[in-house]
Amino acid sequence: MAVISMGDIKKGVRLEISGVPYRVVEFQHVKPGKGAAFVRCKVKSFVNGKVVEKTIHAGDKFEIPNLEYKTMQYLYDDGEMYQFMDNETFDQLGLTYEQCEDASKWFKDGVNVEIILHNGKAISVEAPETMELEITETGPKDKGDTTSGSKKPATLETGAVIQIPYHILTGDIVKVNTVDCEYLEKVKN
Repeated sequence: MAVISMGDIKKGVRLEISGVPYRVVEFQHVKPGKGAAFVRCKVKSFVNGKVVEKTIHAGDKFEIPNLEYKTMQYLYDDGEMYQFMDNETFDQLGLTYEQCEDASKWFKDGVNVEIILHNGKAISVEAPETMELEITETGPKDKGDTTSGSKKPATLETGAVIQIPYHILTGDIVKVNTVDCEYLEKVKN
């Protein structure tokens, strides 16, 4: 199995620590005046979404986690878990709120998501990188705000809140980057 060492650490790298898969969300290479260089990083667990700080030294080695991705369709929230359906076998799978924490604000009936499997067991979910969603609530259009870079908050049909330009109104459909929670563009009607 492939290994990751201190020099390979960067944002987005996946590594396995004590049998748990993590993703690096922040890192900083540190070269102290005395002693060896090291990497101080924050890693996020795929299993429970918790972020922990880790210091990685020159000799430390980590395995790359055995992660598989399976496209499934979001069905509904049953009050205890989010339910998904395999598009090929039509089998249903439930994931807890904790496992879906980051992606759940993008769940919309019928949307295809990536279920993350670790050693064959479903552990987390990722929403599509971009989605087209309707704005259900936002402030009115203000005159004179067409050229300034200022933005206003808007609630999308999934419940997520993003910042949008002032000329976008309730009922408009916008393209959104779900990774960074950012407005990309207005979709032509």
